[in-house]
Amino acid sequence: MSMLLVPGFMLDADLWRDVAPALTDFGPLQHADLSQDSTIAEMARRALSAAPPKFVLVGFSMGGYVARDIVRQAPDRVTALVLIATSARGDSDIQVQRKAAIALQTDASAFKSLSTSAVASSLHPNNAGRSDLIARIQEMGQRLGGAVFRRQSLLERQDERNGLGAIKTPALVIAGEQDRLRSREEGMELHQGLVGSAFETVANTGHMIPLEEPQRLGEIIKDWLGRR
Repeated sequence: MSMLLVPGFMLDADLWRDVAPALTDFGPLQHADLSQDSTIAEMARRALSAAPPKFVLVGFSMGGYVARDIVRQAPDRVTALVLIATSARGDSDIQVQRKAAIALQTDASAFKSLSTSAVASSLHPNNAGRSDLIARIQEMGQRLGGAVFRRQSLLERQDERNGLGAIKTPALVIAGEQDRLRSREEGMELHQGLVGSAFETVANTGHMIPLEEPQRLGEIIKDWLGRR
């Protein structure tokens, strides 16, 4: 068995570093590269081109959109689907306005890193002052750089809620207890739309579940896969 891990916005393979030890029974672990492409579908195609013939698929946040597109493009290759802190909703009006502003900014070199306040807002209130987590997230963004920030910021997310029933892959949906970026309600929409899926909430976490509670997240995934 193999596992393909798909990161979120301005994140790389380091997102999964502390989750990986719990997943070694389902390895080898591979990491999708979302840094090269400008659409969800292109990201999914690139991930599939480097993936093994069959694999467990795990998508975090933006990576959840990519993961669902991977399933749509190659349903017979994905043996199980895990969606973490993500949504099936399309872009909100505020997100559309934010993208329009970013589209006007043509100098990618102006990007230095994600702001401390933005990163802190993605964490559980108890973790918002953790400089180690904030620095780690910012370092991932710095490695990816301004061109990737622009491409990923301008990604179009379609509302998928009415089409979730077409996904037949066994699925687990995981939400953060106090996720201010992707609400528990959005997680429940995914769970209810993916027929037969399981649903788990991770306590003491905001949006960044793989960094805030990596051991607990790993246990949830391992236990669910072990029961299948």
